[in-house]
Amino acid sequence: MRFRRWAATMLASMVVAAPAAAGVFTDDLSRCLVSKASDADRTEFMQWMFGAMASHPAVAGMSTLTPAQHQQLNLQAAHLFERLMLVDCRPQIVAALKNEGQTAMETGFRVLGEVAARGLFSDPAVNAQTQAMGKMVDPAKMAELGKEAGLPSPAAAAATPAAKK
Repeated sequence: MRFRRWAATMLASMVVAAPAAAGVFTDDLSRCLVSKASDADRTEFMQWMFGAMASHPAVAGMSTLTPAQHQQLNLQAAHLFERLMLVDCRPQIVAALKNEGQTAMETGFRVLGEVAARGLFSDPAVNAQTQAMGKMVDPAKMAELGKEAGLPSPAAAAATPAAKK
């Protein structure tokens, strides 16, 4: 029960929380989690996050994940969390919890989630989808917003000497 609450809190904090000011122990923990998680681990982590988010009623109908697949994703993620917390980064977890409290672990796993998400979004197919959405945004409205905010127009920014370097 406690792990489920912890996992849910970590997932929520990775997705919606603003960056927190991390202490030295949290930084050490974050570095350990990122360095000890392989590319395959990061993929597993993203699959678990996707499965968890796909359970939300607003998007559940868009996913074909079965209960058995959800269970498998949860099991794989539990093994990953256990390995990272109890073996690979145990000293950093203990130090962070002792010195900076529970939020250190949440921050550490949020950093791991961010690194995993960068890998996900750097995939050409994912990148093409994000660019496709970007092409549907009205450039005139965006230019108007930038002007209102006091930003130089894209044409003016491209003409500046700094942009030409």
